[in-house]
Amino acid sequence: MTKYFVGKASDLPPGSKQMIEAGGRSVGVYNINGTYHAIRNLCPHQGAPLCSGHTTALVTSSGPGNFSYEREGEIVRCPWHQWEFDIKTGRMVVDPRMRTMTYDVSVEKYDVSVDQEDHVFVHI
Repeated sequence: MTKYFVGKASDLPPGSKQMIEAGGRSVGVYNINGTYHAIRNLCPHQGAPLCSGHTTALVTSSGPGNFSYEREGEIVRCPWHQWEFDIKTGRMVVDPRMRTMTYDVSVEKYDVSVDQEDHVFVHI
């Protein structure tokens, strides 16, 4: 397993993200409420740089004119076609069969790393 250093945990506070190159792939590392998540910076639809899109909440509705914002900072919206993906799972919000690659992230002492099943690991 290869480790890719992201940075110090203190440099990636809750609500922030950082882009890294890991094994020739662009990866977005997010801190969501103190927990780190990493996704491939590639929209599976047409290859857009997914992590450069807007990070937002999940918008739900119980009926016409009634909207709720849930899971603030857990959804990334593709900058090209506005497709939304769950940062924690990599799955598309409207069709969970479509997804982008996710990576494990670890914190060692005060550093953060990302791990990918095919031997890519990011260390923060």
